[in-house]
Order: sequence, then C-alpha cells, then structure tokens
Amino acid sequence: MQDAQRIDRLAIRDLIENWAVWRDAGDWDRFATVWHDDGWMSATWFQGLAADFIRVSREGWSKGVSILHFLGGMSIDLAGDRAIVQTKMTISQRGPVHGVVCDVVCTGRFYDFVEKRDGHWGVVRRQPIYEKDRIDPVDPSASLTLDAQKLSQFPKGYCHLAYIQEEIGYRVKRDMPGLQGSEVEALYAQGAGWLRGEPAR
Repeated sequence: MQDAQRIDRLAIRDLIENWAVWRDAGDWDRFATVWHDDGWMSATWFQGLAADFIRVSREGWSKGVSILHFLGGMSIDLAGDRAIVQTKMTISQRGPVHGVVCDVVCTGRFYDFVEKRDGHWGVVRRQPIYEKDRIDPVDPSASLTLDAQKLSQFPKGYCHLAYIQEEIGYRVKRDMPGLQGSEVEALYAQGAGWLRGEPAR
C-alpha cells in the first residue's frame, strides 16, 4: 500500500509540474494531457472548461500576452483515486500600465482537485489562491502612478494583477480566494468534500 501511494504521489507531482512547464512553454498538445475531459480552470481572467482555457491561452500567447508560473513546495492529501494538491506558486505577468511596461508578481497557491481515471491522474479543477502581489516598472527609472480608486476595487491578494489584466482588456473576477476569508474557507470545504467522494464543483 505504501509503495502504491508513493507512486501515486510521484505521478501527481509530475502532473502539477508539467502543467506549469508545458503551459508556459506553449506546448499546447502536451498541456492538454494534464486535464481530464471535464477539467475546469478558474483564474482571475478566465473561468471555464480546460479546453476553452487552452484555446484562449493560445490566443493570448499569439498576441504576446506574457503570463508565467513558478512552483514551490507541494502538499498532497490523498484519498484513494482522488487527491487535493496545494502548491506554492508565483504568477508573473508583464504588460503596459499607463504607458509603462511593468511586471506584476503574485504569490499564492494552486489548489487542485485531481483524480485517477483508467490509471491516469488528471486535473479536474484548478483554483488558485491569491495571497499577495506587487507591481514594478521593468525600467527602474520609470515613474508609475496607479489609479488608487481603481486599485481599491480589487481584492488585496491580487489587486495589482487585476489592475494590469484589466489594463490590457481582460475582465477580472473579484471574489477569488485569498489567504483568509469566506471564499478560501468555502474552497477548503469543497476540497474536503472532494476527498469524501463529492463533486469538484
């Protein structure tokens, strides 16, 4: 039993790491393999089926949208053929803000509902948790002034990320889970339900 769990944990880690590498490299065919057919992606700028997420990501890639991911430590709660995986991560996005090219770095966690079907682990639902972020001009000598009223419309954990994403034309969801609050508590409850056999969403 312990050997089987160890193999599952290694397969899950491989799955999560491949998600970031293949997505950021634009390796779309292999990126599609990390998802189950009913996979669901939630992000600040997109909520929908994985197939649609891949399509719009490809479209953004072709237009020069720059969103990259870096992974840290991982925690896997395993229950048979299901697991909840939390992975420390950063999301880095570059783009123009009021005529100044900027980098935004958002720190948080990926919270993944994964399942083994026909011997294959895949992502059923990915929900990022946004903990804190910052914005910096790429040119340190550049001057940047944000619209304080607009910035205040967004949740604290991803206010700068949301700001740059709406600047380039995306509509950002304003109730994503953060480090604390009712949204993340509801997510944890859904994760516990997933491990008991309940639906992912």
